[in-house]
Amino acid sequence: MSSVAKMIETIEDQMEVESTEANPEHLRMVEALLFAASEPLDQKALSTSLPEGADIPGLLQALEAVYEKRGVNLCCVAGKYQFRTASDLAFLLRKEQPEQKRLSKAAIETLSIIAYHQPVTRAEIEDIRGVAMSKGTIDILMEIGWIKIRGRKRTPGRPVTYGTTEAFLIQFGLESVAHLPGVDELKAAGFLEAIPPSGFDVPNPSEALGPDEDPYDPNEPEMATGSVNLDEA
Repeated sequence: MSSVAKMIETIEDQMEVESTEANPEHLRMVEALLFAASEPLDQKALSTSLPEGADIPGLLQALEAVYEKRGVNLCCVAGKYQFRTASDLAFLLRKEQPEQKRLSKAAIETLSIIAYHQPVTRAEIEDIRGVAMSKGTIDILMEIGWIKIRGRKRTPGRPVTYGTTEAFLIQFGLESVAHLPGVDELKAAGFLEAIPPSGFDVPNPSEALGPDEDPYDPNEPEMATGSVNLDEA
């Protein structure tokens, strides 16, 4: 038997051993669905194509184990599942491409504030940054699809609140906003000083509506304020 054939047989044996607790046919079906999908799939989407009673969580867990040390891994992003190249092999797929326009410093800061402080209003973003913000910054982030209008604050003027989208989670490989880097990770990556300022803490973002926030209704009439409210144009 050739070395290649032996390697293939070893891999197949490993997959059989690691998936003995899962229904083999159901496992193949989930694998096929995820492989063919152009976007991440959640458990509900998978269940519509599998026989009734299929153990979707168990099947996904089995597949994660099978692919844990393979060239592709099964990853959970935004509560959905997708095959992705193993992070340590990403360099193999890199290729030269025309340089794309980068986000401005203001856009990066605004995106970071929205990600960590959501739900957050335009005025709150400006207060945190310490400078006024042009509406164009918000427009760019919404055009990319990384942020959205998510509600309205129960305060005078009823300002809209902003939050991140599912596309944002998928882009950055996050299961939810709760998985955003914390203080330790930010320090390790060099984004924070070794000793942050006294009282510094990373906010806890929430995807749920806040106690002082109502769902966004695009048909709700704008309320007059003392100044022009650019973010509600």
